[in-house]
Amino acid sequence: MERTAVSTGGKWFGNRHFYRGVLAVMIPILIQNGVTNFVNLLDNIMVGQLSTESMSGVSIVNQFVLVFYLAVFGGMAGPGIYTAQFHGSRNEDGVRRSFVLKLYIAVAACGLGILAFSLFGPNFIRLFLHPGSQEGDLELTLAEGMRYLRVSLFGFLPYALSNAIASTLRETGHPVLPMVSGIAAVVTNFALNGVLIFGLLGVPAMGVEGAAIATVVSRFVELAVLLIWSLAHKAVCPFIRLNLPALRIGGALAGQMLLKSVPLILNEVLWSLAMTMRNQCLSTRGLDVVAAQNIESTLVNLFNVIFLSVGSSVAILVGNQLGAGKVEQAKDTARKLIVFSILCAAGAAALLAISAPLFPRIYQTSEAVRGLATYMLFVQAVFLPVDAVANSTYFTLRSGGKVFWTIVADSGFMWAIVMPVCLILAYGTNLDIHWLFPLCMGLSVFKAGLGLLLLRLVPWARSLVRTGPDDGADESEKKE
Repeated sequence: MERTAVSTGGKWFGNRHFYRGVLAVMIPILIQNGVTNFVNLLDNIMVGQLSTESMSGVSIVNQFVLVFYLAVFGGMAGPGIYTAQFHGSRNEDGVRRSFVLKLYIAVAACGLGILAFSLFGPNFIRLFLHPGSQEGDLELTLAEGMRYLRVSLFGFLPYALSNAIASTLRETGHPVLPMVSGIAAVVTNFALNGVLIFGLLGVPAMGVEGAAIATVVSRFVELAVLLIWSLAHKAVCPFIRLNLPALRIGGALAGQMLLKSVPLILNEVLWSLAMTMRNQCLSTRGLDVVAAQNIESTLVNLFNVIFLSVGSSVAILVGNQLGAGKVEQAKDTARKLIVFSILCAAGAAALLAISAPLFPRIYQTSEAVRGLATYMLFVQAVFLPVDAVANSTYFTLRSGGKVFWTIVADSGFMWAIVMPVCLILAYGTNLDIHWLFPLCMGLSVFKAGLGLLLLRLVPWARSLVRTGPDDGADESEKKE
């Protein structure tokens, strides 16, 4: 089923037909990500009923697990650029070969992730354990984190394979199935959380290990739904018809896709490591900051889903148009989607600010942690529209295969600007967390400005899968 957003209307805003096409792609992604993050929120609240140490240990582990998740995301992104453009040019064999490369990357990322966490798990957690507050037992936090991590590793492979299938389905115009599989997974996760964490229905209470088991089982459920449906509908998912000859990609195309994939994997890993280390800088102010950040990030991630779904829509819609050779239309679509993302984020920011005084009270923790979490939520609400700009420009640059400039605007900025500033503020000053947190978060303003500048200066709109005089690109783009 083909979905597209025809760029009609004014310069900054589309008409009804345009937004209908955008929402056809965006809403299934929004529902899937929204349900996933909502159940993660409930999961977090459930663990938060155990103790501050349990909540903090799981939160620290999940920050490092996020590095693995984003490495998988980056690994899917490189071939995904080609998948969207191959689909736009109706090249089914190209779609299949890009999907096969995703499978190889998924397995490789999984092996490396399990190895790294098995060898260095305790060392990673200790980076966040600093004295400096009255909140929590550091050794108990480490023990709870490791209990959660050991079980979580079993979910890495199904997660990576599910991402390979789901991303390909979205890029080829089938976003509903990933939404359904995501809903099935999170319902499973939520149901098992209640049983395994607290010991309902006669099952022994397992605490953080129960939360990890529930997550692992939900990963397998998600993969099963995707595989069963795709294999039963090979006519609409021809890329899933895999046998031994089909697992060959071809050296030239594989090389081209890897040239995009490897830098994007590194970008996601470096970006997520920078975010983790930024949080580590904040953790120098004590375990109560770690606990408050866990509460704050759980709710913020739920609201971030809105503009992140617009970003995913940018990658798909603009990528399809570029693959079809509609370069000017792709530029127009990208511009309007950036504006749309800002408006969506502004609405989300208002809701986040309203929720800020109420949400932390759900957690079984101290008043100091609740008050700090409320303050952090207000700060994040201010910067939510700014983050939407940075996110949209990232996906726009990526849709045209501008990997170098994508890295410059994303992980490059994080390591060149954000990390040095945060390290200096955290270790070179005695700033209270109420100053340190907004100063570190506020650097996103410069990141958004860099993204907008690059969109103006870099000729990002080009087709990677079409050649010839009728590809719709102007001469400067063809020469590049």
